[in-house]
Parts: sequence; structure tokens; C-alpha cells
Amino acid sequence: MTLPKADLDSPWKDVLRTYFPQAIAFFFPQTAALIDWGKPYTFLDKEFQTVSKDAEVGRRYADQLVQVSLKQGEPLWLFIHLEVQSQAEPGFEARMFTYCLRIFDQFGQMPTSLAILCDESQTWRPQSYTIKYPDSSIDFRFGIVKLIDFRSRWEELEHISNPFAIVVMAHLKTMETRPDAQQRKTWKLALIRGLYDRGLDGQDILNLYKFIDWVMLLPKGLENTFWQELKAFEQERKVTYVTTGERIGFEKGAQEGRQEGELTLVLRLLSRRIGLISTENEAQVRALSLTQLEALGEALLDFSQPSDLRDWLGFQ
Repeated sequence: MTLPKADLDSPWKDVLRTYFPQAIAFFFPQTAALIDWGKPYTFLDKEFQTVSKDAEVGRRYADQLVQVSLKQGEPLWLFIHLEVQSQAEPGFEARMFTYCLRIFDQFGQMPTSLAILCDESQTWRPQSYTIKYPDSSIDFRFGIVKLIDFRSRWEELEHISNPFAIVVMAHLKTMETRPDAQQRKTWKLALIRGLYDRGLDGQDILNLYKFIDWVMLLPKGLENTFWQELKAFEQERKVTYVTTGERIGFEKGAQEGRQEGELTLVLRLLSRRIGLISTENEAQVRALSLTQLEALGEALLDFSQPSDLRDWLGFQ
């Protein structure tokens, strides 16, 4: 059975925003220790859109620019890059430097640059961008985490309370089960069952279930079998945190309805702001996820011509 192709960027962006302090604590504990998490933090979506608008740096859904407060009271900007593709990328170091330079040039803020790498290469570990001349040099360094390094720490992940332990486990098993749909179904059910054994509250179980369900897609036949086994497990545990058959239909229907409503609104607003859009661009807009449609709904307020939409879509 052929496995459906998963959209990994959107679920990662969603879970990063839901559990941002936990993400930094899990992946970059030294940086997390400097931050005053008792103060609010801000996702700088519009600022980052300005920075990335003209940069020839490829498609990036999950990148985040976030303002936090240090324990000394000073503001700190964090640039979080998530690379979900499964192979090494030439020019990555220069691209990380480009973003850092653009953020500094645009806002006078030097960000702390961090990268989460989801590829499967043991040897590709970019950490710096260096240029040296006799009288001038640049040595730009950024923090990285490789998810494949957690494969040898599986038993440890099973006992870590941070929700990103589960996120990493789900991502690793998504990669490992690409050739085997039956094995993916087995691991998907095991990971979701494991949510109940961690003492999580209902909302955390639901949030993490949605991430697992989003990335570990199954062929239709196995998906039906999976739901039956999950429902039987819920009945055995006498809990309904994740879903019953009826709730599945309701939540999926509600999500689809919300996305359709957002799409209709965005297309109307685009028509008013920039006039008739091309068939190709409309097809691209219709293919966007709900999260991306919401981002476009904010960005289009600054559009004045069709090229603004083409530029925005070029970086999604």
C-alpha cells in the first residue's frame, strides 16, 4: 500500500507555536535558561514576512521569528528555522546568514539563530558561515539540533515529560516507516496509546494526537482499521480525550468548514486588493493549509498589485 505524502511543515509550525517554551527548553536548553518565561513572548509574523519577502531562500513554512525577554530584562529575538526535507542542502549556511543579516539590517536586532534539522544524513551538520580576508572576516555561528541523534535515546524519550519528546518520536517513526504502511499504523497507534501513559491532561493529549495524526498519514484502508483499534482502546480505558467515531467526523467537518470559509474570504479580499488573479495563483491559494490561509489573510492587507501575491506564494 502506498503511503500518502505528508505535509510536514504545517504540523511542525503548529506544534512549535503551541508549545514554544517547551520546544526551546527541549532543543536548546542553554538558550532557554537565559529567557524569562514568566513574561509574554511575541511571534513576529509581519516582521518576518518583510524580511523573507525579497530573499531568494526557497520555500519555508515553519520558520519563526519570536521576541522573548531575557532574565536581565533585555529583549531577545529568536530566529527558529525548521528544515524538514530529508537530504542535505547546499548553501544552507549562507542562507542562515542571509536571514540573520536581513533581520539585523531591517530592525537593528541581531537574532539568536537556531536550526532544527530533520534530514537523515549523519555527516551533514552545518553550524557556521565563515568568510576570511587578510584584513576582514566573518564567522557566523548558529545552533543546530539533528533529530536523527535522538534515535539512540529512544528509551529516554519515552520517559521525558516535555511534549517535544513525543513530537520527535512521531517524526522519527514517520521517516522510518516510509516503506511499510502496516508498520506505520502499528507505531501510530502505539504512540497515541502512549499519550495516556504520560499523565498528560486532555488538551495536551488532543494537541499531540493531532500532530501524530497529521504527519503519520495512512492509506484509506489502514486508516479505517486504525480508527477501529483506537476506538476499542478508548473504550477499554474509559476515556474520550482523543475522539470517538462521532467526534472524529465532527472535528474533521468543522476543520474543513473553517478552511473553506477562510479560503472564500481570502479570495474575495485578494480580488478587492489586487484585482483578477491568475488561474495558476488561484490554484496555489486553494492548495494552502488553514494556517497558511490565515497568514495570507494578514499579509494581503499590504498588497497593491498581483506581483505581491506571486512573491508571497513564492516563499510558501
